Amino acid sequence: MKYNALKGIHDIYPPDISLWQHIEKVAADIFTVFGFQEIRAPIIESTDIFVRSIGETTDIVEKEMYTFTDKGGRRITLRPEGTAPVVRCYVENYLYNLPSPQKYFYAGPMFRYERPQAGRFRQFFQIGAEAFGVAEPKIDAEILSMLKLLFERLGLRELCFQVNSIGCEQCRPGYRKALVSFFSDKLEGLCPDCTRRYELNPLRILDCKVDSCKRVRQDAPRVTEHLCSDCENHFGSLLSLLELLEVPHSINPDMVRGLDYYTRTTFEVTCEHLGAQNAVAAGGRYDRLVQEFGGPPIPAIGFAVGMERLVSLLKSSGEQNIPAPRTFIAVLGEDAGKQGLALANRLREQGIWTEIGYTGNSLKSQMRRADRLSAEYVLIIGDEEIASGNCKWKKLSDGSQGEIALSGVLAFFQ
Repeated sequence: MKYNALKGIHDIYPPDISLWQHIEKVAADIFTVFGFQEIRAPIIESTDIFVRSIGETTDIVEKEMYTFTDKGGRRITLRPEGTAPVVRCYVENYLYNLPSPQKYFYAGPMFRYERPQAGRFRQFFQIGAEAFGVAEPKIDAEILSMLKLLFERLGLRELCFQVNSIGCEQCRPGYRKALVSFFSDKLEGLCPDCTRRYELNPLRILDCKVDSCKRVRQDAPRVTEHLCSDCENHFGSLLSLLELLEVPHSINPDMVRGLDYYTRTTFEVTCEHLGAQNAVAAGGRYDRLVQEFGGPPIPAIGFAVGMERLVSLLKSSGEQNIPAPRTFIAVLGEDAGKQGLALANRLREQGIWTEIGYTGNSLKSQMRRADRLSAEYVLIIGDEEIASGNCKWKKLSDGSQGEIALSGVLAFFQ
């Protein structure tokens, strides 16, 4: 019987895995330069932490979470996003007692039951970062600058940084009142979910993907018109700092993000080449979440990068950076096979990626394999080479070739 992967779940294998590893390494290097340290949280958590942080009226909680009851009768959820588990870890382990700011990054799988489409899977991977303990907009700008550097280092430049402010607990009630007034005579045009959200959380209507709701909300009040003075000053300072750091950006007053925990700054990094699902990274502030999880009132901000969409962008741009062996040792005969294996071992001990042929294969088939692997050099060892103490080498990229002493191979590559 042939088994297939579940719908919406995909395997990652060579050569694509090399691109994934490259992205993860570049991200870790850049995040470390900005003072972020890796954190690893479980992929399963109590369902309550996602309901509380993401919001009961969001699509994620209502429709998309993988939730089950374990053998102890507890409600368990496969994490649909990374921030809530990191905040839970931060509070549970009293990490807020460390000097501020505390900055962490993570990478791993997330799970949402969605309709699979280009760039969207039911198991998907994210790289994220969270910074705790700084309220001023300097950290907001710093994080956006870090994202810009990450994408530039990966070879991506045609990206749009969209920013917005969705206010705080001081100005949000006034905006909520304005939304309720605006939608009060338009309820018939809303989808059933948004009709219910009108009573519970009208801000969620602005994030609905249903076409009829998009039409109804076209002239809805904008949150930037209802900011309190503190939020207005925070947003204005952020825009100035982005200019200072040369982060190209645009204000998108319609962007409220899909999670309830956000306050003030929200942002998305988009690319038109990805189609409808064009966000490759997104995030924002969540200044109340640590306290809601039982910790002290500590401001925080974070983001997540969608790995599948980022990989798709890099492949379409040609920035794949797939690694290849430095050398391939082709062997002819049993004695040559032993000599080749010993030589390969010495090269590998020095960190030189070496592949080796097997004595049952012809020289032609071994050369074909070396070419498929995109090896830089081929070394050929047979009975004649063992007798003479020399081996033939060939550089596949330009066809140049020559001979070298078997005892000098290591020095040749070093």
